Amino acid sequence: MIIKRTTSKDQDFIDLVKLLDADLAKRDGDDHAFFAQYNKIDQINHVVVVIIDDRPVACGAIKPYDENTMEVKRMYTLPEKRGTGLASIVLKELEKWAFESGYEKCILETGIRQPEAIALYTKNDYHLIPNYGQYVDVKDSRCFLKQLQ
Repeated sequence: MIIKRTTSKDQDFIDLVKLLDADLAKRDGDDHAFFAQYNKIDQINHVVVVIIDDRPVACGAIKPYDENTMEVKRMYTLPEKRGTGLASIVLKELEKWAFESGYEKCILETGIRQPEAIALYTKNDYHLIPNYGQYVDVKDSRCFLKQLQ
């Protein structure tokens, strides 16, 4: 297994995000366009891709939210690799990178139609918080926070 730190220009990341977007389009239905506008990847400088047997299988990213906070974005694991701990590996590497970069916490938003994501974040010590930013009045959104150490 290779855990690669890269940017959003990385083709492995771009390819995984295409699969993520296709999955989210099905899950989100009519709401997909609203969420998609906040998930552009062109300016993300902190990306993690997991590669197994020369194949990218999982990814995630962080981007600055404010001077103390990184926002977790674009988490995805290939369906056949789910349940193997790869998402937690990606998340822990992103948290480590955020902490090394001087950030104190990570926040994120996910949807109620993504119960596996909610379980992942809860298992990794993220705590439910009031919806922030553009998600404040979005009833299907769930926002989480984790203090880094």
